[in-house]
Amino acid sequence: MSIIKQGVSYGFIGVVQIGIDWLTFIGLTQLGLLTGPANVTGRIVGAALGFWLNGRFTFAGGSVRPLRSRHAIKFIVSWTLTTLLSTGAVMLAAHAKGLHIAWVVKPLADLVLAAIGFAASKYWIYK
Repeated sequence: MSIIKQGVSYGFIGVVQIGIDWLTFIGLTQLGLLTGPANVTGRIVGAALGFWLNGRFTFAGGSVRPLRSRHAIKFIVSWTLTTLLSTGAVMLAAHAKGLHIAWVVKPLADLVLAAIGFAASKYWIYK
């Protein structure tokens, strides 16, 4: 699959993933959960879906290859680093400007981190 097709597939899956993550985050913070744990929980929910879909469709190559533990380990390392950055951004926004601003910052931060995630996925995680 060409990098353009991979980018489109990754982008489509990413929009779904970020939407699920964001809605989970908003719902949990509305219920009173702190922004840090709510962000991590939302990212776990979104990541579980994204890992499987991207491994199965976006970066599978010409054949359908099973996802292996090495893929999962690499994904977890990448996910942990981007989750630390995302969580820091939403916690800082919530502390400085309030919860509603954190709701706006979250998908923006995650979109920026998605570009890093694409490169990590294409050249490291699913290789």
